[in-house]
Amino acid sequence: MHLIETFTTSRLFAERLRFQHLNELYRMHQNTQVMATLGGVRSDEATRLFILNNLNHWQQYGFGLWVFRDKVNHQFVGRAGLRNTDVEGMSEIELAYALMTKFWGKGLATEMGEKILKVSFEVLNLHEIVCFTLTTNKASQRVMEKLGFQYERDIIHANLPYLLYRLKV
Repeated sequence: MHLIETFTTSRLFAERLRFQHLNELYRMHQNTQVMATLGGVRSDEATRLFILNNLNHWQQYGFGLWVFRDKVNHQFVGRAGLRNTDVEGMSEIELAYALMTKFWGKGLATEMGEKILKVSFEVLNLHEIVCFTLTTNKASQRVMEKLGFQYERDIIHANLPYLLYRLKV
């Protein structure tokens, strides 16, 4: 299995999620604006569990989340990647992304997504990816559409209304 440890985009450097990123995730997971569409603020314990689950995901599947930094000043921008998830009883591979608020509205989620999708299809040989967001998250819906995802259906996830999008090779 070929693990993609690091890569770059035009403005960002990505590295595979590691335990050393815990403090940055603590900051992200305590930000009420960032977490408003991601299930709410997480405790430090929940963040530790999140990182352990994602490290295990890398071990099990050979892919997962990456941490993204600005190439210029090396600031933590956010996290994004691929993960296996359950969508209404079906096993799917999801493109997931979350950015710190100061980086919203700059096209960075789209930039991250484009590179991750390229890795998904060209390196990992995946054939389809899903992406979903709360029905109220218009910014995330725009990102999905810019990436070429097509709306598939409304779903209930974590007891909330979401929109499910899909992208096939």
